[in-house]
Amino acid sequence: MTKAKKRLICFVSVIVGIALVWLIIFLCPRYQSYKSENPLMQRDGKPLAFAHRGGSDEFPENTLEAYYNAVSISPDIVLETDVRLTKDGVLILLHDGTLDSTCNVQGNIADWNYTDLISQRIDFGYDNDTEDGILVGELEKFTDDYGNGKRPTDVRYPEGITARDEEIFLVTTFEELLIAFPDNFISVEIKDEERGIETLHELIRVIKKHGAAERVLVASFISEVTRECKRMVKRGEAPENLLYTVSFPSSIVFCVLEFFGLDALYFTSGAAIHLPMEEFGYNLATERIIAAAHRHNLAIHYWTIDDREEMEHLISVGADGIMSDEPTELVEVLNENK
Repeated sequence: MTKAKKRLICFVSVIVGIALVWLIIFLCPRYQSYKSENPLMQRDGKPLAFAHRGGSDEFPENTLEAYYNAVSISPDIVLETDVRLTKDGVLILLHDGTLDSTCNVQGNIADWNYTDLISQRIDFGYDNDTEDGILVGELEKFTDDYGNGKRPTDVRYPEGITARDEEIFLVTTFEELLIAFPDNFISVEIKDEERGIETLHELIRVIKKHGAAERVLVASFISEVTRECKRMVKRGEAPENLLYTVSFPSSIVFCVLEFFGLDALYFTSGAAIHLPMEEFGYNLATERIIAAAHRHNLAIHYWTIDDREEMEHLISVGADGIMSDEPTELVEVLNENK
């Protein structure tokens, strides 16, 4: 046997060996990332509609009024929000670490007491230009996509509910959100890297206080927060049925493994993956990725989708949830695609 033939046989053997290993992995049963029936999957063949920050193109973001507006559009809409801790340890709805973007005052939220936000009647009804969280230029009151200003009295409140204030949008706590909407799912993201663990502990305390583990999805792109969340569940410090997302790095690992047909090697716990439609030039909004996630009992929710064609695409590929700053249009598209 010639050396060339031996090399060829060796090469073919290696390829066949790799193919067999790949086939074995491909055929392996998938790890169930969420152990019970997953309530975050699509319903009746349609994705869940998420009001991102309450629908930040329609009302001032992360205000109680924005969420009342979202629920008036669709009673079962998922309320998406962000939380930060004030200086005195109160969990409020706020995206940035500063007040500059959405308020008529400036400064780090960690330097403000909740009691002062209330006593000084700080207005969260602004949409200011900022750079790295710092105000640039003049204060600008919120206007919607049509240039209309908004007041708390513009909301279609449920019967028996009236505006908290007729002129300004007061600070909203996470606890207020839970109490105001006892029948809605809430997706809450922890943004604070410095106080992320402290924020998580307070969030879990409030969730436990109200028995809301089955309807609150805890999300964070911060790996340390996700690890602490899992640790708390494992040690019984958080409810066993707590819903939480996998971290963003872990989401990317899942997508890479799926690309090579190796997602059977994915062993991360969680109830949902939050993804953009595209990352690093790679299309993440495909039937294949969604089907792979479902084999792990993972729901996939996409952010932040304000384009009608993108909404329709996500419906067609079977996405479990769509987050939008424009809940009115999102609900219209979902209703058109029954």
